[in-house]
Amino acid sequence: MSALITAKNLSKRYGKKTVALDQASFEVQPGRIVGLIGPNGSGKTTTLKAILGLTQFDGELSVLGMDPRLHRDELMKDVCFIADVAILPKWLKVKDAISFVEGVHPRFNRARAEKYLAATKLKPDMKVKAMSKGMIVQLHLALVMAIDAKLLVLDEPTLGLDILYRKQFYQNLLEDYFDENKTIVITTHQIEEVEHILTDLMFIREGRITLAASMDEIGDRYTEVMVQPEYMTAASALQPVSQRTVFGKAVMLFDGVSRHQLERFGEMRTPSVADLFVASMKGTYE
Repeated sequence: MSALITAKNLSKRYGKKTVALDQASFEVQPGRIVGLIGPNGSGKTTTLKAILGLTQFDGELSVLGMDPRLHRDELMKDVCFIADVAILPKWLKVKDAISFVEGVHPRFNRARAEKYLAATKLKPDMKVKAMSKGMIVQLHLALVMAIDAKLLVLDEPTLGLDILYRKQFYQNLLEDYFDENKTIVITTHQIEEVEHILTDLMFIREGRITLAASMDEIGDRYTEVMVQPEYMTAASALQPVSQRTVFGKAVMLFDGVSRHQLERFGEMRTPSVADLFVASMKGTYE
């Protein structure tokens, strides 16, 4: 199966000193939900802008078989994008938003958008300025989910929302939008809230992709062990990726060490994405 997105040696500089992307290479397969995770300034948004044809870059990038720099208009027929929804104009009415998208996007399904909105408190004549941020997200999501796109790009889509709206957003995304013919790329700082929907994970640090694997591969590759005191020396000899202390006990993270080797040291578990992220970004904020 050919990749939906292929990036080779993707590089981007702002001015002479700021390196946003540094020879980043990765692939995104179709029908996947990929989390692009990294600290502030790591290159996440620049990567998304490159995919969307919103910035120039060096290197090679193919999205749906096209170079975003050369074929952005054609590409956007099959791509949707959600960032901070506060960009919607305050005077815009629900019905006008639907009519506008219907007029500019050939794959917009008005009936589908109206069906989704019928399950909300949004009314056709309601203006954006009268909506809460959660309601604006519902409007934005209705517009996007009504477009039969092959790729959905989400850049901090639930930023500023309370936990109820955030959970509802991802539930709607899974139940009403995603299928095997669509691919979703998400960046977020709220890792715990997307972990359960991801099929693949990419970590980015200082413009480089430091980890790219499926969630199944993550589960097979990484193991955390709460090491019993008498096994500290033996466990340390296996060169853990990181070590932290929980309730006075050492918790070590191992990469590529068999569970058979580790089971005698203490209680084992697969690390959360958040724990794996913290371990892999060690030193970033120093």
